[in-house]
Amino acid sequence: MNPSLAVYLGLRRAGIDFAASVPCVNLQELLAMLDADTEMIHLPVTREEEGVGICAGAWLGGRRPALLMQNSGLGNCINALASLDMLYGIALLMIISHRGGRGESIIGQVPMGRLTVPLLEAMGIPHLSPSPPEAEEAVAGAWKKAESGRCPVAVLLDIDFWRAI
Repeated sequence: MNPSLAVYLGLRRAGIDFAASVPCVNLQELLAMLDADTEMIHLPVTREEEGVGICAGAWLGGRRPALLMQNSGLGNCINALASLDMLYGIALLMIISHRGGRGESIIGQVPMGRLTVPLLEAMGIPHLSPSPPEAEEAVAGAWKKAESGRCPVAVLLDIDFWRAI
């Protein structure tokens, strides 16, 4: 299955009805699917912490929010995740294009690539890295965990995920 379609179907299966996003080449096909979905609000944002805040407002307004971003932006939104979502028990599904691993062509992506999982673990944010065949179920399950735990949950999608077709 197309990796972007698998993630999209997982979002729909979870009932996600609001998505904020920061551009990423790996997410572009998925973002186009969100734009075409008339039942989902998709709001592009300029920075990840802006997305965290807008998704928090969406959650408080009764929506089921997801933030789609690249892992290089995780550092930008750590304070917003800790002092807003985690402090006030706000559910957030984060779909994160995990750059900087094996096969990365841009050296500037490597430091955050190495730090992403340790940062999530230090913050106590649950995370998973499904394969494309597992993605639909994993994304839906990650939302259930975010909603029941009233916390952020991250789905990390590395370069091998996006190349699998």
